[in-house]
Amino acid sequence: MEETVLLVETVKDLLESGRRERLAQILEEAHPEDIARTLRELPVEQQTIVFRLLPPEQAGAALHEVDDQTLLELVRALDELELSGILERMPADNAAQVVDELSEEQAEKVLDLMEEEKSEEVQELLEYGEKTAGRIMSPEFVAVHEEMTVAQVLDHVRKAASAEHAFYLYVVDDHDHLVGVVPLRRLITADPATPIRLIRHEDIVSVTPETDQEEVARMVAKYNLVAVPVVDGDRRLLGTVTVDDVIDVIQQEATEDIQRFGGVAGDETVLDPPQRAFPKRLVWLLINLATAILAASVIGLFESSIQTLAVLAVFMPIVASMGGIGTTQTATVVVRGIALGDMTFSVLRRVLQKELILGLTTGAANGVVMALIAYLWKGQILLSLILGVALTLNMMVAAVVGTLVPLVLKVFRMDPAIASSVIITTFTDVFGFFSFLGLATLLIKFLL
Repeated sequence: MEETVLLVETVKDLLESGRRERLAQILEEAHPEDIARTLRELPVEQQTIVFRLLPPEQAGAALHEVDDQTLLELVRALDELELSGILERMPADNAAQVVDELSEEQAEKVLDLMEEEKSEEVQELLEYGEKTAGRIMSPEFVAVHEEMTVAQVLDHVRKAASAEHAFYLYVVDDHDHLVGVVPLRRLITADPATPIRLIRHEDIVSVTPETDQEEVARMVAKYNLVAVPVVDGDRRLLGTVTVDDVIDVIQQEATEDIQRFGGVAGDETVLDPPQRAFPKRLVWLLINLATAILAASVIGLFESSIQTLAVLAVFMPIVASMGGIGTTQTATVVVRGIALGDMTFSVLRRVLQKELILGLTTGAANGVVMALIAYLWKGQILLSLILGVALTLNMMVAAVVGTLVPLVLKVFRMDPAIASSVIITTFTDVFGFFSFLGLATLLIKFLL
């Protein structure tokens, strides 16, 4: 982080002094990620100046690392010819991600200007669905025939342009079907005369182009892989998803989950302009408004009780707030469990039992504390008991809702993270008000 701050200050100073040659030298030695972070700190005019000083390959790497808003600003400032030249030097999967952010008209122009082979590779990747293995896979890999010897394979690897970032060698048959994989270390230590089929691993972990990117990330973590082959229905090798792409997926999905729990669109960044963030936030705020009206309507059912015993209004927010926190705690654990593959219907009963026990015990503990405070505050023992019971019941409802709602959303192929506090706390608000005010209404003659 200190290096990035220093680079930002250096770039700004060199821009102000007009020392373009020195700036180009500094940028050439900088890491693409640091350049991307530097671009975010600059106005659009200076972003364009800095970007045009970069060598094409480094410009491509930096373009892949920048956030969406900076990317949009840059591509608007560059002409299609410049952009196509940069994309040609990027890996096809990275280029596809950049093209995907362009308008349809601009994307078509850029793809037409690119070299035919690279353009076709990018377009093939873009045909796969968003957030799938096909969209993020790299079509560059090293494949060898199963009848080749280790010596022949080593010679092939030396000559293969795609071997620079290869983690594994993929073994194929006469029909290009994936039949094995060989780690590079095993290849180097094997006897040169050994046929490659004798040292291959036949138990291959692979995915299809349609596999969700989160599932790919889980497989990489589960089997400690650095790359996963992508195959079609006939087991023909199409590409690979490497660990650097998986790390990006994990970061992206974790960010989306956190933002959706907070009632924010999953693709919003801190640098988004107000006009871009406004419609995304407004949707969630309107949803929250609707749920608040629902909770208010429940309170309205007991309006006469509140008028008769105004002290009830003092304790209502406490019951609702505690239930909301309890639901958020449970839902956070469950949603994370779903993301990691730990939370399935086979363990639902055990998880639900655990959360119910926690809801009962934590609810009872807080209920006792709150009942004691209420008694010392208002001096009414029955009101204190009603408050304690309502709080305990609401915490148990929170446990059930926080466990089941994310799973139900998963069944309907919706992101469980949208079971955020904006939605799930509605259940506890409604039940909390209903239980507390309902019990108080039933026993109101003893409270007067």
